[in-house]
Amino acid sequence: MSATTQVAPESPEPETKEDRLKQYLCEKASDGEMYFKSKFIADEVNLSAKEIGALMVKLTDCAELEVEKWSYTSATTWRVAPA
Repeated sequence: MSATTQVAPESPEPETKEDRLKQYLCEKASDGEMYFKSKFIADEVNLSAKEIGALMVKLTDCAELEVEKWSYTSATTWRVAPA
């Protein structure tokens, strides 16, 4: 009899919410700047608008992106561009 060892595939580390949002924004802004309101991208990143708003404040110090609070009309509009 031969013994075979099966190695279970490693499951990737779960992404943090911040990493998931940053990856999404980097992809969308890769061709230039983009403007958005949190409530309109919430479903795409599987986060609530409130979570996105809190994370956007953290991402203002992100090296990969330029993040700017652009305007406020019924909700904050964010401007995001590649750094």
